[in-house]
Amino acid sequence: MNFSTLALAAVGLYAAASIAYVYRWRGRRRYAGFGDYLRKSWPIFAPLNCLLYLATHRVARRPVIDSRYLDGISILRAHWPRIRSEALALYASGALEATSQPGSAGYHDLGFRTFYKRGWQKFYLSWYGTPHPSAQRLCPETLWLLAQVPGIRAAMFSVLPPGAELTLHSDPMACSLRYHLGLVTPNDDACFIDVDGQALSWRDGQDFVFDETYPHSARNDTDTPRLILMCDVERPMNPFGRAFNRLYSQLARALAVPNTDEDRRGALTALFAAVAPLRTRAVVLKSQRRGMYVLLKYSLNTMLLLLAFLPVYAVLQWIERAGLAALY
Repeated sequence: MNFSTLALAAVGLYAAASIAYVYRWRGRRRYAGFGDYLRKSWPIFAPLNCLLYLATHRVARRPVIDSRYLDGISILRAHWPRIRSEALALYASGALEATSQPGSAGYHDLGFRTFYKRGWQKFYLSWYGTPHPSAQRLCPETLWLLAQVPGIRAAMFSVLPPGAELTLHSDPMACSLRYHLGLVTPNDDACFIDVDGQALSWRDGQDFVFDETYPHSARNDTDTPRLILMCDVERPMNPFGRAFNRLYSQLARALAVPNTDEDRRGALTALFAAVAPLRTRAVVLKSQRRGMYVLLKYSLNTMLLLLAFLPVYAVLQWIERAGLAALY
């Protein structure tokens, strides 16, 4: 057996071990079953995420982290009423609701699309180094304040309406942590997010940071909407983790979602929008011929998994040939 085959087998074993670790041993809260985990936790990213977990500073290796590690974060807390004013103006204008409507520029959101049916709304301010032109036009003061905090990598306003629930899920990529700052909240423990078994309720002007790759869920069991500033923020890591994350974050940049037609659309988001009609047909097929739907679904997922390994195998083959050439 040649080097490339052995190395690919080792990569496959590591990938399987990473998925098993995240599913069975990381944290305390568990999915109902492995199928639930496959649907809601993006296991394809587990091998890459585990590299970042290993590189994360020990103090940040837990579900909820003190936000004070972020340089300049006190600026947002000190000026939260100014941020709230722009967020309320957006909310009143219907701009947040518009981005979750079918046919809108912001509708095709690969990361958050499943929340729309719960009434969840969002408006992107910036995404991994690039502010949205629509946000520059509508929220200039908030963007100026965000620019004072170097650890902020992406930001949005988010609304969780009364009676809404976001069921247990995990975000796909560990290249950041998640920051929440309450702007207009019920100020009630009945409106909360549960991060790996730890309940955190939102309060106006108060903030917290959590690792969104732990299983988490949210509920608003009040009659008041919850409006917050939600940011992806720097994950504290050693030099290896920071170097690897510079590459990993390119994938996140490809997921940029516009608010309006004036904003940039990432390559992966554009691809997701292009295949949306096929997804609609798949929903119809699922209701009419479930057996055929399941066969096609797992066949496609298996093909995508094999395609993901092809670049790895190609690199290993190149390394093997380069090594042999150096020897001879």
